[in-house]
Amino acid sequence: MGLFNNLKTMFSKNNADQKTKESADKYKEGMAKTRGNMVSKLKELFSSYENINDELFDELEEIFIMADIGVDTVLRIIDELKSDVRVRGIENPNELQKIIVDKMFEIYVKGEIVNTNLRFNKDGLTVLLFVGVNGVGKTTSIGKVAHRLKQDGKKVMMAAGDTFRAGAINQLKVWGERANCEVISREEGSDPSSVIFDAINRAKEAGADVLLCDTAGRLQNKVNLMKELEKINRVIGREIEGAPHETLLTIDATTGQNGMSQAKAFMEATNVSGIVLTKLDGTAKGGIVLAIRNELGLPIKFVALGEKIDDIEYFDIEKYIYGLFSELFEEGE
Repeated sequence: MGLFNNLKTMFSKNNADQKTKESADKYKEGMAKTRGNMVSKLKELFSSYENINDELFDELEEIFIMADIGVDTVLRIIDELKSDVRVRGIENPNELQKIIVDKMFEIYVKGEIVNTNLRFNKDGLTVLLFVGVNGVGKTTSIGKVAHRLKQDGKKVMMAAGDTFRAGAINQLKVWGERANCEVISREEGSDPSSVIFDAINRAKEAGADVLLCDTAGRLQNKVNLMKELEKINRVIGREIEGAPHETLLTIDATTGQNGMSQAKAFMEATNVSGIVLTKLDGTAKGGIVLAIRNELGLPIKFVALGEKIDDIEYFDIEKYIYGLFSELFEEGE
């Protein structure tokens, strides 16, 4: 039970520093709906069995699928639980929860060091390109990320590259005011690439550290989407070698497996490097985190855990698991 005990020690009230505790508490609060749904069902399940058998695993599988962990990922977790030598030595089914914690961690990291840090350009302007369908919280996420990067000491600017909708341009300007960041824009219907070209030059002139670029989220015609994103990438790469340094796909956690389908379409259209997962606090199906990692192979870079400008966190798998099973970790404190 090494990982479980390590996490329990890491996030205990006596050991965690103030910043770590505040961040972990945000995960705990933001994961409340998923935890209330999944963990309560797990406790009910384990208390109804005197030993571990196939029927218990069948019910466990159903609970995980309902949490939107994804069928393929759930089957993998169940298979690994069944074959784990530690499970054979368990007399009380409640002890299975601690091994589940281990398995969820292992599914996410896949035996690798998962780099959730943003890739910054050491030689000048860093360009972060945001993609995703309309309505998933992409523009809001850009504003929150801008605020977070400013807190980290970066000079940040934004580019209103979603010129398809006037609403998107105006919304980004509102977030620019909230985050106290300059927004470069043109009128509705302008060529998105030209807006981003202008923004790169303005950001260079102003000595900005990071430029966050919004894009349109139309999936109705994937061919047009691909051409538009290809052109944007060419313009960015021509102006700054190696850019964009990150292409972040925004997924709405409340859309579940539909969000996964959207993700696959965007991965065909552009070189996605990471995920921004929004509205995690608004769903009882926060298991999508594991499905994204297992099925798409992409790291989650940020999670949005509320409506306020500072309700966004750099993703941390250990804090996520703590948020998911906080009552279990806090037992005996």
